[in-house]
Amino acid sequence: MKSPIVIPAEVRDVVRTLVTAGYQAYPVGGCVRDALRGIAPRDWDITTSAKPEEILSLFPESFYENKFLTVTVKMGSPDPALAEIEVTTYRSEGKYTDRRHPDEVRYAATLEEDLSRRDFTVNAMALNGAGVITDPFGGRDDLKEKLIRAVGDPDARLGEDALRMVRAVRLAAELDFAIEDATAAAIRKNAGSLAFVSGERVRDELVKLMMSPRPRRGIETLHEMGLLRHIIPELEQGIGMVNRPKYLTIWEHNLKALEYAASAGYPLDARLAALLHDVAKPATRGAEKNAKNDEWTFYGHDVVGGRMAAAILTRLHFPATTVEKIATLIRWHLFKYDPDEGITDSSIRRLIRNVGADRMDDLVRLRICDRMGMGVPKALPYRLRHFQFRVEQILREEEAPSVKKLKINGDSVMKILDIGPGRIIGRILEVLLQEVMDDPAKNTPACLEDRVRELAALSDAELVAIAERAESRVEMVEDQRESEIKRKYFVK
Repeated sequence: MKSPIVIPAEVRDVVRTLVTAGYQAYPVGGCVRDALRGIAPRDWDITTSAKPEEILSLFPESFYENKFLTVTVKMGSPDPALAEIEVTTYRSEGKYTDRRHPDEVRYAATLEEDLSRRDFTVNAMALNGAGVITDPFGGRDDLKEKLIRAVGDPDARLGEDALRMVRAVRLAAELDFAIEDATAAAIRKNAGSLAFVSGERVRDELVKLMMSPRPRRGIETLHEMGLLRHIIPELEQGIGMVNRPKYLTIWEHNLKALEYAASAGYPLDARLAALLHDVAKPATRGAEKNAKNDEWTFYGHDVVGGRMAAAILTRLHFPATTVEKIATLIRWHLFKYDPDEGITDSSIRRLIRNVGADRMDDLVRLRICDRMGMGVPKALPYRLRHFQFRVEQILREEEAPSVKKLKINGDSVMKILDIGPGRIIGRILEVLLQEVMDDPAKNTPACLEDRVRELAALSDAELVAIAERAESRVEMVEDQRESEIKRKYFVK
C-alpha cells in the first residue's frame, strides 16, 4: 500500500546503505504510525535482515550495547529525532517467564515474523523506501478507527510483558484512541501481573502518560482497567469520598487539578504535584463534620500529603530531587494569602525559606491547579498576582532567607563562645535567622554577637522552642498544629 509519508534524508541514507549491501531494511513501528497520522516522529527505528556485526561494519559511527540485537547509528543531525537511529535485526522472542523480558531473543527470518512479536497493531507496520506499507495485522485500519488493539491473541501478548498494559493506556491517552474490547478485557484479566514490572519501567510509561494531552483520561483508564491499584493505590482511596466543595469527590478534585495543569501546559513536576496534592485527605479526614459548614475536615493533609507523595514517588524510582521538590510543594500548598489581611514580609520570607526561592513559581502553579480543581477560581488571579509581586520584591531587595544571609556564621559563634563544633551552633543560627526574618534591622554583627551570648545560656530544648515559636508566627500557613500531626501520623 502506497503511503504519502516523507522519509527524512538521514533515514533514507541508512536504508539505502543496508539495501545496497544486500540486506532488507524498513522504517518500522511508532515512527510509521506517527507519520501516517501526519505527526512528526520523535525518533526513527529501522528493522533489517542484517546481523548486528554486519550493521556495525557498514556504519563506523555506531555502537552495540545491548543483547536485543539493536545497533545505534550516529547520524550527526541537529534534529534530536534523527541524531541517532536505532537499527534492529529481525527478531523473534521466546517465552516471558518473568512477564517482563523474553527468556531469549532469536533471529527472525522475515519482516512479517518480526512484526508478529510487536505489541499493538498500530506499532506493527513497516515502510520501504518506495513508500509501500507492510501491514499484516490491520494497523492502518485501527489507525482510522482510533483503536489500540493487541497483535494476535491479546491475552498472550499482554501476558508476555505486563508493561504493555500500561503502554496501551498511555497510547490511548496520547493518541486520543480507545482500547479495543478484547484487548481491554485482557488488561483487566492480567492487571495483577503489573506487580512483576520494575518501578523504573512503570515510571517511564507514567511520565509519558502524564505529559500527554489527556493525562486525566489516562489516570481514569488505569483505574478502570485495574492497573492504578498497582501503581498509585493511594489515589483510589479518594473515590466516592466527599471533598470540599461537596459536589466533588477527592478523586474528582485531584483529577480536575491535573486536567488544568495539562491544559495550561505545565511541566511534569507541576502535573505530578497537582495529581498528588490532596492524596492524604482520605487518611486525615476528621471523625465528624465541621459543625459550622457541615463539611468534613482534613486537618494536616498538607503535612501528611508531602510525606505520602515522597513515598509514592520513591516507590516509582523518581529522582531524589524530583521527590523532594514535589513533597515540599505539597507540604506548603495551603499557604494563606490575602492582600486585605495585612500579611507581613516576615511571613513571606519564611515561606520562601521553607519552599525555596527557585520554587515559588511552582508553588503558585500548584495553588492555581488546586483552586481550578475546585471549580472556584474567583479572586484567584488578583491574589496570586499580588502574592507573586510581594515575593519578587523581597527577592529583589534581599537575599533568599537562609543562615548564609546572617552577618555572622558558625565560625564566629564558636569564637564568641569559645567552643568547638556541635549541634548548639546550628540551633543558635536558626534562632538568629528566625528573629532576623521578623526584623531585618537586627542583622548586624553587633546585634547578632550580643544575641549569641544571650542564647548561649539557654538549653538545647529552650533554643528549639524559641525557633519554633518564631516560625509559628506565619500568617500564611493555617494553624495545623504540625507537632500533633506528626505524632498522630508518623510516630510509631
